[in-house]
Amino acid sequence: MITHDDIWNALDAIATNQKITPSRMAINSGLDATTFNKSKRCDACGKTRYPSCRTIIKVLNTGKITMAEFGAICDHVRVNKATDCR
Repeated sequence: MITHDDIWNALDAIATNQKITPSRMAINSGLDATTFNKSKRCDACGKTRYPSCRTIIKVLNTGKITMAEFGAICDHVRVNKATDCR
C-alpha cells in the first residue's frame, strides 16, 4: 500500500535524482514553485494533502518517468525509510 509519505518522498527523490530542488522540479513541470513545499503537505489542522494526479503526471512527463517507475520509486523510498529507522 502506498502512503501519503511515500508519494511525497518519491517526489522528493525524483528531484534529488535529477539534481534539482523540488521547487525547480515544479517550475520545470509548469507548476508553481511552491507546489512541493513541505508546508503544503498538510493543512493547518494537520489533515494530509496529496498532490493531484495532474501534478504527478506533469512531473512524470517532464522527467520522462512512467507510472510504473513512479510506483517503484514509492516502494523504494518506503524500504529505505524503514531501513533508516532500524
